[in-house]
Amino acid sequence: MSLQVLTVDDLEKFRVQLLSDIENLLNTKQPRKWLKTQDVMEMLGISEITLQNLRNRGQIPFRKLGGTCYYSAEEIDDYLTKSKYTSL
Repeated sequence: MSLQVLTVDDLEKFRVQLLSDIENLLNTKQPRKWLKTQDVMEMLGISEITLQNLRNRGQIPFRKLGGTCYYSAEEIDDYLTKSKYTSL
């Protein structure tokens, strides 16, 4: 059984590396799961009226919570893929 000795310098290097790793994790942007109306309008390059029409026709699914419409980012991506060769 060998004995390993940690020095203050070793601990300091570990602390700096740990803080750096934590900072990187906190700064990593997670993809958004839910989008608001303005986000979808910008993504699709459409007006609010056009988005309303797409919702009314059932072409774009949404959820309404407290008067705000939310759209699943995955469902918007699916819609874009489906309508790749057709115009909005």
